[in-house]
Amino acid sequence: MDEMTQVRALRAEAPAPDRARLASGRTRLTEAARAGERHQGLWRRRELAILAVVAAVTAVAVTVTVLLGGTSPGRKVEPAGTPNASLKGLSAAQLLKQAADLVETEPDSAVPGADQWIYTLQMSEAPAAAVVEMPSWIRYDGSASASEDLARKGQRPQLIVTPLHLENGGEGDDRSPREMYQVLTALPAGGGQTLKFLRRKNAVADRAGQTRAESDYTEISVLLGAHVMTSKGLASLYRALATLPGGKVTDHLVKDVMGRRVIVLTYVRRGTLKSGEADQWLFDPQTYRITGTRMLLDGKVVGGNSTAAWAVVDKAGERG
Repeated sequence: MDEMTQVRALRAEAPAPDRARLASGRTRLTEAARAGERHQGLWRRRELAILAVVAAVTAVAVTVTVLLGGTSPGRKVEPAGTPNASLKGLSAAQLLKQAADLVETEPDSAVPGADQWIYTLQMSEAPAAAVVEMPSWIRYDGSASASEDLARKGQRPQLIVTPLHLENGGEGDDRSPREMYQVLTALPAGGGQTLKFLRRKNAVADRAGQTRAESDYTEISVLLGAHVMTSKGLASLYRALATLPGGKVTDHLVKDVMGRRVIVLTYVRRGTLKSGEADQWLFDPQTYRITGTRMLLDGKVVGGNSTAAWAVVDKAGERG
């Protein structure tokens, strides 16, 4: 049975989302939530970044405009209206390998210029907070980021631009979108070869006590959040992730924070799914590109974001 073909059939009537919009996967919410923050965590360990997201979104959500319905603390994942029986029994490796075969055939978008900006609009969620809109901008060369302050009712938000020095190790482990793109273009095609490449590069320093698989997962997860993604690079990451243990595909489509139906791939980081910490990757069932991420604690959503828009623009504040 060709499970992925049947999945695509469920979305055959829906317009295909902008390919470039989905490339960013999970853009750092702290760029918008912490206006003026110097370090943007572009190559930062994912668990630290997502915990900062939870704190930041919880802190600001009470003052920003509510765009969608509120979320209750530690809400459970809501199944989509029509369960997808063809996902039953599909392993993480099967999903990722088939997704890799599809995405690597797609043409890449034009590479941004060094002085261009990458605009991302995120819809963010956190416990005890409303769903909020989080726009952010970052220059392709990593020399600046921008976000909007929290405007009072009836006022326009003010754009805040923060100088950065992300390239050539200027800010520790952080990297510019251009540097991350260069890594992606250098990845080998095979999953095993990609793992060896990432281990040699060791862009994210291994943590004491981590297993090799845990270190590999950290490297892959950071790169999956690149602001600009190559099709072949994404396919390489999918194939590398397919070799790691611990992944599980939810056997039905699930609604994300924007109400879109997505495929959910879960990786437990610590403990178990019901009593521990886990990541969820949200895939568009038509394009197999990542549209968002969630963090779970004890089986409940405690933070996350979904990409609503993405564009390359000429200056901060533009939205494409």
